Amino acid sequence: MTRLSRTIAWLLVLVLVGAAGATPGDAAEVISIIMKGTYFTEPATVRFLVAVEPNEENRFLWVEAESADLYRASEAPLNGAREKRLHGFVFTSLPGGEYMLRVEVRSMSAVRGLATRSIVVVGERR
Repeated sequence: MTRLSRTIAWLLVLVLVGAAGATPGDAAEVISIIMKGTYFTEPATVRFLVAVEPNEENRFLWVEAESADLYRASEAPLNGAREKRLHGFVFTSLPGGEYMLRVEVRSMSAVRGLATRSIVVVGERR
């Protein structure tokens, strides 16, 4: 998937979340990124927590890191309202660049919440 098509896909996701009646306040109540720091040194190990408000509709947690030169993603299953609130993730060996971290909580049919966070990995860009 090219960067342009990923960008278009994200815009579509944002439009769909808006069409479903979610407001930025709603999304913040459903999911958030918790981490220390914004700047890291290459090769970076970026650790963070994703806080998800338990809800019976929650089925998947999608996490991604994207820069101009790199894309990484991970998915974790969720067990609805019985799932724990905090989930830890690690992206290792990130090269220098500006990254957007995106996390989504998904039901079986829709994106229920979205959170983003910008980070910078300092080092030589290849």
